[in-house]
Amino acid sequence: MTSRILIINGPNLNLLGEREQSQYGSKTFDDLKNECQKKSKELDIIVEIVQSNIEGEIVSFIQDARNKYEGIIINAAGFTHTSVAIRDALELFKKPSLELHISNIYKREEFRQKSLISGVVKGGIFGLGTEGYILAIIALHKILKNEN
Repeated sequence: MTSRILIINGPNLNLLGEREQSQYGSKTFDDLKNECQKKSKELDIIVEIVQSNIEGEIVSFIQDARNKYEGIIINAAGFTHTSVAIRDALELFKKPSLELHISNIYKREEFRQKSLISGVVKGGIFGLGTEGYILAIIALHKILKNEN
């Protein structure tokens, strides 16, 4: 059976390539999506990639994923530090999920060093740039195949 993974991106990630390139690099969001789709094809998995600047939409993505996907990769961006609602939705997902950040949130401003979602996900990838998405896809694929 082919695994289905949902990659959720939070606020401002649609502006990759334009914003703070010292933190986020020069790849665009479309570049990132293309790389993720390429890796998913290599692994014979289905990956859907979504982005929203609206907290409630992200909660809805997670709730809807319960019956459609075997796992979630989430870069909640700024909502990582503020959203109890996203944390609660991830906890209700009851399937493997990974937290992802392009920058290392633990080396940034103090308010960014607290993740409300770390406690309800299986693991996290921080500070490895957009390559972290590829690593997260590989890791979640292995988790779903019970190889990790």
